[in-house]
Amino acid sequence: MKILRLGDDILRQKSEPVTEVNDELLKTIDEMFITMENGNGVGLAAPQVGILKRFFVILADDDIKRVFINPQIIATSTEMCDYEEGCLSIPNVWETISRPAKVTVQALNERGRPFTLEAEGFLARIIQHEYDHLDGILYIDRGDLDFKQKTIESFQIKATRRKEKELEKAAKLAKKRRRNA
Repeated sequence: MKILRLGDDILRQKSEPVTEVNDELLKTIDEMFITMENGNGVGLAAPQVGILKRFFVILADDDIKRVFINPQIIATSTEMCDYEEGCLSIPNVWETISRPAKVTVQALNERGRPFTLEAEGFLARIIQHEYDHLDGILYIDRGDLDFKQKTIESFQIKATRRKEKELEKAAKLAKKRRRNA
């Protein structure tokens, strides 16, 4: 699976609820865990891989694989906690973000069964981060505005360079094909 990067419009869209937990969804969930682990991540939301559906996967520091389908955060603590966050969709960029220290979330698991989870610390942070993705919110939206703007501009420049390189490569390949024809 390809992880979308900052600048891709899908990352800013609101996801639709999952209507059925089926074999196709389970296969996608398995692929997401593999993609997340290959990227050294701890969470991955469906929009990050181009799927506008409300689900995400987590593998926190307790080594438990968790699946959240159609999650709803139903409570948050008033106590806040600062932590340096990063994101697979914004690689190699970190910022200290303040979030509630505890959350209570309701969701369906990979078998389509409802559950409620009270989480705190790192797990609570990951849940909130991935939940934001389902609403088109990125962690940089919750931090310093100057940092957000500089990050967006940096990724726009990188995306432009990537497109230019792809066009150059395609032009060289077309030229080579014409010579060999």
